[in-house]
Amino acid sequence: MIDAAVIAEDVQRALEEDVGPGDLSANLIPFDVTATATLIAREHCVLAGRPWVEAVFKRISARTHIDWRANDGDQIEANAVIAVISGSARAILTAERTALNFLQTLSATATATRKYVDTVAGTGVKILDTRKTLPGLRRAQKYAVLQGGGSNHRMGLFDAIMIKENHIMAAGSIADAVAAARRQNQQVSIEVEVENLDELQQALEAGVDRILLDNFNLDMLREAVGLNARRARLEASGNVSLETVRAIAETGIDDISIGALTKHVQAIDLSLRFKLNDQPTS
Repeated sequence: MIDAAVIAEDVQRALEEDVGPGDLSANLIPFDVTATATLIAREHCVLAGRPWVEAVFKRISARTHIDWRANDGDQIEANAVIAVISGSARAILTAERTALNFLQTLSATATATRKYVDTVAGTGVKILDTRKTLPGLRRAQKYAVLQGGGSNHRMGLFDAIMIKENHIMAAGSIADAVAAARRQNQQVSIEVEVENLDELQQALEAGVDRILLDNFNLDMLREAVGLNARRARLEASGNVSLETVRAIAETGIDDISIGALTKHVQAIDLSLRFKLNDQPTS
């Protein structure tokens, strides 16, 4: 489960952006008017983002009640009810856009992830995310990847070492770059990105934990699996699509990382039907 402090920071930042010092439109509604809003999915999706939605509505009004009809990770059919929200009409209207922005974005990531996971089912390959995330929403999007059945790669530059082309060039060689990495930090995983089979052999000789095979074709991937002989964990990446991912998985590699899960976000179509409650007469 994601840290509540991370959710609170995301929500505070989003509400400051949208609401600022106050909702001028919602303030036109009398304070004591109540309403009920029905949240509906307009297309098939995998739900992700409930904790952010709850935090948004509760931040605006602690008296808002959300009756969820689905959990994160559930597959939602088109036109299905996701939740029924009740409380202050002002509060619901103020929170609506920010809450839906989180839900439509995170559900989009979870939905895309599930498509890839389902496509490689039975191969044993893990679908991984990358650092190509929306600025400020990395932890949220990585949470959504998990809800879609995928797995997380490193969170950032601080929790694992990935040695890429420019690092190798600056260090002098793959062996020199790996040696420097081991001298500086022996507690984290070391991964090397390689572009050909010669570089793969150099990475294997350096004894790294993981190797990223960048834009290898299927024949090269199969040869890489044979050369590796289970010494390191092999990750394929580069121009992966739903049309190609199954064939890549069947070469015998361990992981496939896909930047599109978090950077090519096409928001899920959601609708919030708003209805005023019968108000008590004075």
